[in-house]
Amino acid sequence: METVFIDGSMGEGGGQILRTSLTLSCITGRSLHIENIRAARRNPGLAKQHLSCVRAASKICTGHSQGATKGSKVLDFEPGPARSGDYHFDIGSAGSASLVIQTILPALFLADKPSTVTVTGGTHNPMAPPFDFLNETFLAAIATAGFHGNCKLIKHGFFPAGGGKISFNIQPWRNQPDKIIDLCQPNSDFQIHARVYTAKLPPRVAQRQRTLLLQSKLNIRNVEHVEVEDSNGPGNCVMIRLCGSERTTVFTAFGMRGKPSEEVIRELVGLVEDFLTSNAAVDRFLADQLLIYMAITEAGSFTTNELSSHLQTNMEVIKKFLPVNFSMEHQKHAYRISCQRF
Repeated sequence: METVFIDGSMGEGGGQILRTSLTLSCITGRSLHIENIRAARRNPGLAKQHLSCVRAASKICTGHSQGATKGSKVLDFEPGPARSGDYHFDIGSAGSASLVIQTILPALFLADKPSTVTVTGGTHNPMAPPFDFLNETFLAAIATAGFHGNCKLIKHGFFPAGGGKISFNIQPWRNQPDKIIDLCQPNSDFQIHARVYTAKLPPRVAQRQRTLLLQSKLNIRNVEHVEVEDSNGPGNCVMIRLCGSERTTVFTAFGMRGKPSEEVIRELVGLVEDFLTSNAAVDRFLADQLLIYMAITEAGSFTTNELSSHLQTNMEVIKKFLPVNFSMEHQKHAYRISCQRF
């Protein structure tokens, strides 16, 4: 089968191009040659987290790779058939456990038996889906197309200490033509809840963030404070959850040294307000993650509030591996994204 050539500097030029390419190589059985890996990043090339994704992909499909070394900007990957199993991966840093899981998840959904994946690393990282998003937003969305799994947070891991652990159970996908991702209508019946995580921080941090959340223009019903005791190091993140009868949308902002709580809450509330104003059904963080599952089923559509560079780049990578097209339609304050076979 022919090799797929990918330029890692295309579009957003980050690690998502590598992860999507590895995923699709495992699914299709097509070999991958990728150059200019993470060309748009300050430290280009493969970092620990990305090497963990390569190792995970190799493990689940007995694949072979060349160039899988720290800092490498070129990778060749040759997959075998994806196999179900009980897998354990340790990133060895605070790199995102969620991103490693999401790299191999589609291929394991297409395996013939259930699988379990346990990853040690970061569970709540800036620039990556936190565990709560995986559990409450992502899984419910892909379940509409028959992809069923569940995940468990075993230990919290905040950046930069890491040391957290997530376990994921995956059931084989059963193709049912009537089950596709169809998330075009906004979630009109929802309540707004907030959650504040603090680890090894003074109580005043959570108290201040709670006050600021309740002072916002959002009608927040309650603020839950989770004081994390199992973390290897300090950490802080704040979530606003739009909880409806059918789905929950989780937005997150992270606190860090030198970033006042006012800035954290302003960032978070801004994300929520932009989403609610658009009347979209899918936030911009979930949008690009749905594309592969739509491509597998060769159908589906959703509305989102932003055409992010991640979204558009993911479309281009997917089209290099699978016989699908994506269409985009501008609708007032939102965009409708559809997938179809060509």
